[in-house]
Amino acid sequence: MNAKIYLKKNEERRIKAGHLWVFSNEIAGTEGDPQNGDLTEVYDYKKNLTGTGFYNKNSLIALRLISSVKVDDLKVLFRTRLTSANELRKKLYPGRDSYRMVFSESDFLPGLIIDKYNSTFVMQVYSAGMEKNIDMLVDILKSDFSAENIFTKNEEYLRKLEGIDPEDNIYLGERKREMISDGLIKYEIDFEKGQKTGFYFDQSDNRFFIEKLAAGKTVLDAFCNSGGFGLHAAKAGAVSVDFIDSSANEIQSAENNFKLNELSCDSQFTADDVFDFLEKCINEKRKFDIVMIDPPAFAKNRKTVPVAKKGYERLNRLAIQSVKDNGFLVTSSCSHHIKSDEFLEIINNASIKTGRKIQLVQFNSASLDHPQIPSMPETTYLKFAVFRIA
Repeated sequence: MNAKIYLKKNEERRIKAGHLWVFSNEIAGTEGDPQNGDLTEVYDYKKNLTGTGFYNKNSLIALRLISSVKVDDLKVLFRTRLTSANELRKKLYPGRDSYRMVFSESDFLPGLIIDKYNSTFVMQVYSAGMEKNIDMLVDILKSDFSAENIFTKNEEYLRKLEGIDPEDNIYLGERKREMISDGLIKYEIDFEKGQKTGFYFDQSDNRFFIEKLAAGKTVLDAFCNSGGFGLHAAKAGAVSVDFIDSSANEIQSAENNFKLNELSCDSQFTADDVFDFLEKCINEKRKFDIVMIDPPAFAKNRKTVPVAKKGYERLNRLAIQSVKDNGFLVTSSCSHHIKSDEFLEIINNASIKTGRKIQLVQFNSASLDHPQIPSMPETTYLKFAVFRIA
């Protein structure tokens, strides 16, 4: 029999509205001594079943719901959810073999991310329950999805929050390089050196938007990573693209991908701090038609938000100063704790300090393989904005 937890009075309201987390301070009591990772039933104050999820007594998120009813066969549920998630991506991206196949809570598989690179499946596991049942997930990927390689590339910070050992494992095959396509641009993925799972799928759709602006323009791709935005700009006819990243590995990756796609515009690949590079451009009065900045998350938690806001404002101020008249600023934030209205306010404040007017011409979130649950703001994190700079 599954263990049980009971919620305090009225704490079921958020769950019934569609949220998938139960916090430790919402629990009135437990029954059956649930252990970390155990499948546990959740009952409201009146002892009505609210759902079933994975329990973790070491986490602020004490339970991650995986079903609104009792779960009789977890493997059947996993198989159904994985199949549903993959079929959605095949419908959204019929010509692609690589995408984010599972986006955690957004695909009702809490604490599990799977990025698919052809027949290679890279997992990130941030739930004690998913960790406990990882062999079951691996079996399904092998039997139902013809997986040839399965391994993890976890973020240590998030694993530690769940009290899970941060080490990574190879469950099938090896970490061999993969060649993927986003539908237009090809990328060689080096899983040993690449960041995150190897590629940032969340900006895939937004990279295509750049093609509307890039023909005949000078472009700066800052925090370029493997070069996605700049490569799309070059493919669309940019006259020059400067690729900047603090990581020499990522600069080498961007240059390799530039050659792989047989692009021919004037290009520069520079390993440098983006803030320093932009300040040099301002001092040298060097400007670009399009400046694109896609920094890492500045705010890891709520405590760091004030400092992060200052960092984003300074970065966007420097970027705006580096844009030619009637050029474009393409700017992003992947900090969940910075909300959309706050992000736009930050950029507006940056523009005021530069004395330049801005027009918002595009605002978007993550790509279609990153669905969102309206009742869970935590499933929305990426902000992508394009401004014309007067």
